[in-house]
Amino acid sequence: MKIRIATRLSPLAMLQTKEVIEKIKLHDSACVCEIVKIESEGDLTDKPLHMIGGKGLFVSKLENALDQGLADIAVHSLKDVPAFINPKFTIAATLPREAVGDALLLREGLTKDDLSKNLKIGTSGPRRKAQLLSINSNLDIVPIRGNIQTRINKINTNNLDGLIVAKAALNRLKISHKNCYLFTEEQMLPAAAQGAIGIEINSSKISSSMSHLIKLLNDKLTYEATAIERIIVASLEGNCLSPISVLCKIDDQNAEVKVRLSNQSGNEVYNERISFKLKDQNIALEELINKLIRNGAKEIIQR
Repeated sequence: MKIRIATRLSPLAMLQTKEVIEKIKLHDSACVCEIVKIESEGDLTDKPLHMIGGKGLFVSKLENALDQGLADIAVHSLKDVPAFINPKFTIAATLPREAVGDALLLREGLTKDDLSKNLKIGTSGPRRKAQLLSINSNLDIVPIRGNIQTRINKINTNNLDGLIVAKAALNRLKISHKNCYLFTEEQMLPAAAQGAIGIEINSSKISSSMSHLIKLLNDKLTYEATAIERIIVASLEGNCLSPISVLCKIDDQNAEVKVRLSNQSGNEVYNERISFKLKDQNIALEELINKLIRNGAKEIIQR
């Protein structure tokens, strides 16, 4: 069997694709994996994502490759995949989740306690920006784009005091920063599906044997947890502009979900937390979503 794998060109995307290939080889050592390198629209500009169409730009060209028969599967950082995707596509599997949290990289001489000062912090996402401003409204938040190493280099070249990145990306790329702090969930709740690698397929075009092989790669707990997180974001009609944080943790047959919503300036924050049995998932999520909407969640994230 031969599998053509669509991926972006960034070092992190290539590393994640190679991780998928390793998993495939464990189940079928004879399988031939061809990497289909695709330069996404999001990689062709340094403009803030919300100005050019959102994180979906990282996904659309890979989906086009699936649609046109140029690739059989696509590998994504699952947090970059919009909560709403065309029904012809599906997330067929997720690999075991890496660290879910966000890390604060600071220039030499600063500590996380210095966030109480008027620091200049680089981050590209409204979610991180809003939560930083809720910690200290006087922080100077600077939009920043590029791959992880490029962003880290900008601490010096752009005279930043610090930078926010996903801890999972640092771990996967084995990047060590001597002045690195991990946010607690109380300080900064992660994005839906952060830390997870998702494998997307076009259900109508993939062969049954290939589909079966991909399903063998699936990590059940990661798949269930990230699916719950994405359902919540979709129910709130969230997009790349929406400061929505969702984290689901599953332990045996029990689940805990934390949701944090805020307005763009971070001065209005709404938290919810529920625990439930997985067998009661549908009822519990319906009750949570209804409560969020009833309490003005959709309006908060649009302010």
